[in-house]
Amino acid sequence: MTAPATLNVLQVNTGPAPFDVCVVGSSNLDLVVTAPRHPVPGETLLGTAYHEYPGGKGLNQVVAASRAGARAAFVSALGDDSAGQRLAGVLADEDIDATAVQWLASTATGRALITVDAAGENSIVVIPGANADLQPAPLPDARVVLGQLEIPVAVVADAFAQARAISRMTILNPAPATALPDELLRQCTIVIPNEHEHAQLGGADRLFRLGVEAVVTTLGGDGVEVETTDGRRRIEPFAVQPIDTTGAGDAFCGSFAVAIADGADPLTAARFAAAAGAIATTRAGAVPSLPRRADIDALLAG
Repeated sequence: MTAPATLNVLQVNTGPAPFDVCVVGSSNLDLVVTAPRHPVPGETLLGTAYHEYPGGKGLNQVVAASRAGARAAFVSALGDDSAGQRLAGVLADEDIDATAVQWLASTATGRALITVDAAGENSIVVIPGANADLQPAPLPDARVVLGQLEIPVAVVADAFAQARAISRMTILNPAPATALPDELLRQCTIVIPNEHEHAQLGGADRLFRLGVEAVVTTLGGDGVEVETTDGRRRIEPFAVQPIDTTGAGDAFCGSFAVAIADGADPLTAARFAAAAGAIATTRAGAVPSLPRRADIDALLAG
């Protein structure tokens, strides 16, 4: 393999911090049905199973980070309902700091309606609930701040501005895809899109002109592409048999943030994260599929 890509623009503050990774993002209860295939418009299919799992891109990513070895903190919003209590229990069980989680009265916790077909591919409809009402607030100090877009863009922008003000690393997973202001992208150290999001953002060269230092594009079964101003590298996928791709991208993002917080360069971090994402596809559900550090290290060693 060619020499790894490196970060060499931003002077990142790697000094002591209470947390390795702080995730700013959504919390949902996932309602998952499995079926032989996805229905076409107007069609009714008989499913084969139904489950409820903790989920939401933010919750998935912070659990992934914690299981991969990080001291993790979470900024999110939960409704004052049974789903919110259930998700708060997950944070406690995973030893994730929830001091910055906002509890919203008379508001439902977010939900995601997910259909998984026989090939493990999913389709998802998200009802934001409390996530839509998350407000900017003081950010827990962490070496790496990771955000996504199932919460208001203004909240992510505020969190990243706080992090960059003290030279902390910021990572944006721009999902679900939406138009983003240049002001937010200028606050990003690393961006982790999929192919569709990569194209919508205008490609790596545009992001580099805005000050982004690395673009890490997840390509599903085709692996991962890492781009910096030094060039482009490809990481081949790990050979696994997927049963459910729900949460695989979040496993990647959370684990990637952990590796960056540990001092890895983007290429090394992406390979670590690709192993985490591959493992997640071999298990059902979002949070239940997220691997622990020993699982990731074992796949990398194999």
